Amino acid sequence: MDDEMEKSIITRLRTAGCVFAEDETRLLISEARTPDTLAAMVERREAGFPLEHIIGWADFCSIRIAVEPGVFVPRRRTEFLVHQAAALAMPGAIVVDLCCGTGAVGVALAAALGGIELHAIDIDPVSVRCARRNVTSAVGNVYEGDLYQPLPSKLRGRVDVLVANAPYVPTEAIKLLPQEAREHEARVALDGGTDGLDIQRKVATEAPLWLAPGGHLLVETSQQQAMQTVEIFARNGLIPRVANYDELDATVVIGTWPAL
Repeated sequence: MDDEMEKSIITRLRTAGCVFAEDETRLLISEARTPDTLAAMVERREAGFPLEHIIGWADFCSIRIAVEPGVFVPRRRTEFLVHQAAALAMPGAIVVDLCCGTGAVGVALAAALGGIELHAIDIDPVSVRCARRNVTSAVGNVYEGDLYQPLPSKLRGRVDVLVANAPYVPTEAIKLLPQEAREHEARVALDGGTDGLDIQRKVATEAPLWLAPGGHLLVETSQQQAMQTVEIFARNGLIPRVANYDELDATVVIGTWPAL
């Protein structure tokens, strides 16, 4: 790859609105096996396809996570959710990753804690297939279904950490999202209902059935919605607190189920 070709790709990506055109160009060049493949990849990126869908993976918590077309791409801000959960769990903990998408959160937690009993769930069959590429049988189990529905009943009252990067975008705000999210990620992974909190309500309502005494529910949300999420948690008997990390624009609400 000569310098002129690289500069040409950078210019094309910048024109298409890619903020990190230089980094993306280097990634595309490194992943393309032939010039024709590279040309096709650059065209897809110019057309607004997410970079991760094009190259087939995302870097999340320094782990290469397989990503398939149509699946929600793990965001950097969600690394904060992982860090908060890891601080509350011990090796060997029973962890449930709801709305798991690619399975990135559960995989990163397993790596951080050196081994957990992981159960990951998503309602979208394409996401489940993708998650099974990342959550190998050695790491944990992946289920297709609606929130807690497919979980083994033996886990009731035994879960140490419940994590949920549930969709929290209000339905009317989806049209304001960047094109690559709006057009290329499953709507079920984005749409949180009228106020963005519909799925969080369902998660919090059933959480007490599954959490062990002293267990924790952690959800990613926005700073604007955090106080409403706190109220939802409190109404369901969880002791809530809010954690923020401004650098990543990340907000996590943590609810603790009281110990016996």
